[in-house]
Amino acid sequence: MLIIHYQLSIEMKLTILGCYAATPRTITNPTAQVLEIKNHMFLIDCGEGTQVQLRKHKIKFSKINHIFISHLHGDHFYGLVGLISTFMLLNRENDLHVYGPKGIKEIILLQLRASGSFTGYNLYFHELTSEESEIVFEDEKVVVKTIPLKHRIYANGYLFQEKNIKRKLNLEAVEKYNIDTCYYQKLIYGGDFKLDDESIIPNHELTFDPEPEKSYAFCSDTVYNEAMIPDIQDIDVLYHETTFLDSESHLAEKTMHSTAIQAAKIAKLANVKTLIVGHYSTRYGSIEPFKSEAETIFNNVILGDDGKTIEL
Repeated sequence: MLIIHYQLSIEMKLTILGCYAATPRTITNPTAQVLEIKNHMFLIDCGEGTQVQLRKHKIKFSKINHIFISHLHGDHFYGLVGLISTFMLLNRENDLHVYGPKGIKEIILLQLRASGSFTGYNLYFHELTSEESEIVFEDEKVVVKTIPLKHRIYANGYLFQEKNIKRKLNLEAVEKYNIDTCYYQKLIYGGDFKLDDESIIPNHELTFDPEPEKSYAFCSDTVYNEAMIPDIQDIDVLYHETTFLDSESHLAEKTMHSTAIQAAKIAKLANVKTLIVGHYSTRYGSIEPFKSEAETIFNNVILGDDGKTIEL
């Protein structure tokens, strides 16, 4: 499939490996995404065929150290044990962290034991049970929070947010005070500068504020649920499932999925900047109507598809 690039800005890149519902087909793949952010490469969901898609799109397996699973329906995690096994065959050494609903550890370890497999690297499971949003990963560059969803079984979306603590040097001001380069690191991290006469030049006179922190939310699968809006308010990009078109809204309600129009309503109410639609039912011959329907409610809509990359 042709890879299409949407360049919105820089430093955060989303690769959609699969965004169709239920079963894999020769022309479509179940849910999996890779988010590159602040030198991290996060895998979000891992449907069947994910490792094939990773190879197809030349994503290095060794860079994936954190995997986030939304829920335990097969089209979102049946590719996980295969990927874990392949990591072993590739002589992986890095620790691997898996975040997902309680039960995922038992499922994966049972398969590994039954097949006489082992990892050879440290495999950590972070099992989730909370019905409230919580931080599940954080370092000096990124924070990841859960977004409680409403589906037939326990499910979470994930919110990925940059932490921009580095300020930008005001080179004109720095040169004015003849500040040596050895002090630049201190200034970037918010420190003031002391002159020879012991007077203090405050940091805000020597630097500019950091770039706005970028944010991405992944929400699949869920029925229309306004309760999630506070968790995604004002974010940059929202991926929201759109399993059905409005003509099948009765099926969305029955199966606890969403329509394109409902996803657009959530995006509008949350004041997000961009909406990506996906997780399409394979009953439809074309996915273009999903974008058309969403755009009746919300203007900035990207049609998700397998192989599409979006640079933030």
